Amino acid sequence: MGIPFLDLQAEYRALQGELDAAVHRVLESGHFVLGPEVQALQEELARFCGTRFAWGVASGTDALRLALAALEVGPGHEVITTPFTFVATANTISRAGARPVFVDIQPDTLNLDPAHLEAAITTRTRAIVPVHLFGHPADMAPILETAGRYGIPVIEDAAQAIGARYRDRVVGSMGVVGCFSFYPTKNLSAYGDGGLVVTDDPDLAAALDVLRNHGRRRGSLYYYDRVGFNSRLDELQAAILRVKLRHLPAWTERRREIAALYNALLAQAPVTLPVEAEGVYHVYHQYTIRAPQRDALQEALAREGIATMIYYPLPLHLQALYRGLGLAEGSLPEAERAAREVLSLPIYPQMTDQQVVQVAQAVCRFYGVPCPAREGVVV
Repeated sequence: MGIPFLDLQAEYRALQGELDAAVHRVLESGHFVLGPEVQALQEELARFCGTRFAWGVASGTDALRLALAALEVGPGHEVITTPFTFVATANTISRAGARPVFVDIQPDTLNLDPAHLEAAITTRTRAIVPVHLFGHPADMAPILETAGRYGIPVIEDAAQAIGARYRDRVVGSMGVVGCFSFYPTKNLSAYGDGGLVVTDDPDLAAALDVLRNHGRRRGSLYYYDRVGFNSRLDELQAAILRVKLRHLPAWTERRREIAALYNALLAQAPVTLPVEAEGVYHVYHQYTIRAPQRDALQEALAREGIATMIYYPLPLHLQALYRGLGLAEGSLPEAERAAREVLSLPIYPQMTDQQVVQVAQAVCRFYGVPCPAREGVVV
């Protein structure tokens, strides 16, 4: 029997009663946009993230877009970010009229390398957007230190890392704004699009609240203070997310257990395993290895019915839409090398130890190395 990359049906079956009751509650209420479910979710997630304010928005992409708009990023500005991320991180910068400036990544965490940050700063730099990739926080201390010296705000793209911690700070709470995604594949997922912005700054919070609702003046109807967006999390998604949020800590611990099991089973394989830096709490949105003969390995696993994914096969600075930036192949070597080597193996809370062993054994067979036996695990 095959092993899926992600099994959302298993998640639904485990929570069916709770989820069905939550959806029914909203349908009975007749209130579907910016109602009590959204308000309650915002309060719960603000506590979870350790921030004063949290606003539900339409998507993780919109969370980034709203953060840039609240900080008045626009034409003539530059925003520094990583080339090794989902395209939305950079697209929102371009949509704001600004220029993305890509900085190479660390080879171990695959996150933006703070060592290259200062050299990328110019008088036009308006923001820095580190990404907490695959659930591992970026190295925020030197990023924040450099940003602070230049007076540049930091927007955390925490779309893949809800609940992750860096030196006892929850991701999203360290920059001026934190942005999250609730896309169905995320660790905390909606049944559709959804996102969140968090901040401690009351002025930014007020701006974000206005911007997400057409620029409407707070507490008023049909009076508008600025050009805004239609970016409101709906009540159905909020109710679903509230159910799942109660289970997120246990799910995160299960992801960490699966990652530890993979680490033990793949110890003799000639692959580079994901790291967890000192002082970091990794939430393993993905379990991503760096693999010799990556494409051949992926094909071999597929023949055994094991689904895998490549995040990301081509870094953003080499994509056609950013050709105009003039960054040729070889300009950001760590991101380019990662794109040739990374392979994400199945990981989700409902995955069994037996399935983890099957995946690891298939990887070891490909490389012709032994896979340690696990007591009590029957395949």
